[in-house]
Amino acid sequence: MKHLDPYRQPEVLRALAARLHDLPLPDRRINLMEVCGTHTMNVHRHGIRDIFPQNVRLVSGPGCPVCVTPRHSLDTAIAYARDPDVIVATFGDMIRVPGSTSSLAEERSKGADIRIVYSQLDSLDIARENPDLTVVFIGIGFETTVPGLAQTIIVAEKEGIKNFKALSLGKVIPPAMDLLAGDPELNIHGFLAAAHVSTIIGLKPYEPIAEKGIPVVVAGFEPADILAGIYSLLKQVSEDRSEVENEYSRVARPEGNPKAVELINTVFEIADSEWLGFGVIPKSGLIVRDKYAQFDAEVAHPVDVEPEVKVTGCRCGEVLKGLIDPPECGLFGKVCTPSQPKGACMVSSEGTCAAWHKYQGVGE
Repeated sequence: MKHLDPYRQPEVLRALAARLHDLPLPDRRINLMEVCGTHTMNVHRHGIRDIFPQNVRLVSGPGCPVCVTPRHSLDTAIAYARDPDVIVATFGDMIRVPGSTSSLAEERSKGADIRIVYSQLDSLDIARENPDLTVVFIGIGFETTVPGLAQTIIVAEKEGIKNFKALSLGKVIPPAMDLLAGDPELNIHGFLAAAHVSTIIGLKPYEPIAEKGIPVVVAGFEPADILAGIYSLLKQVSEDRSEVENEYSRVARPEGNPKAVELINTVFEIADSEWLGFGVIPKSGLIVRDKYAQFDAEVAHPVDVEPEVKVTGCRCGEVLKGLIDPPECGLFGKVCTPSQPKGACMVSSEGTCAAWHKYQGVGE
């Protein structure tokens, strides 16, 4: 008999579920938010929402970097794809995300040179092989993937690969969480923090949120990880505490990964950034420092971007803020499906709408 993963053993999961129901919770609605797209998918995949106490609601937050990218940024990526002197390199989850009038997939079908890469460094290989063209990597991601882009830019400078550029669309998670923490409409009582992000930034960036009275718990992605994280959050709520706790200590350390953080800070600087559904969040974005401006696509190889066109009826922004569940959007499962997405929340592999459509059933 195949040995079960210790984080998926039924007896472990049953024991954790029982502990949730044994907590002396206050007699009121308790709103918890998971802010990682991988958490979102696994919560739905394993039916974890179904075993919570009745007064506990788990909502999804803005933990999908593709989903929170504003349409204007997508239109900029598409503008580069339309430039005959440019090769666009991107991770695969960006290909089908709709911009105002097109997508990278549609542009590729029309002949644009768009290549899916599995590492930012792959973009440098493409640049080396095509010295007469400009290679633009679409740099979407949170703190988890940004160090890789920073390293790529450093290598490009060291080797003099001048035809490599990056469209820097990186974002940092804590400012968005801080904004949500102060939203009275949401009334969040606890955050399940992103595991991979936390392996980079550590625990300290979450402390200002805990100081506002909202506990934060870092948890891994396996069912037992998630249940242990939810238990830690609810235990703090029941004890009227708000601290930063780490339930993913086998991977995430309190100090994070200082070398990765140093890479980020070497190449990028913090700036205000627009998030879909949120507007501009102060100090939540990452832009290329002047020292590396020759590798900043928007500085070194600007393009004309078409006027932004809003999508009528799409409520992806409200989903990202946890204000509604996907079925509350009139497009969900009808005109917006994984095969014909109207918003990034449906097309991304970490999107909340995609998770609901795949695991909860259309309209449920």
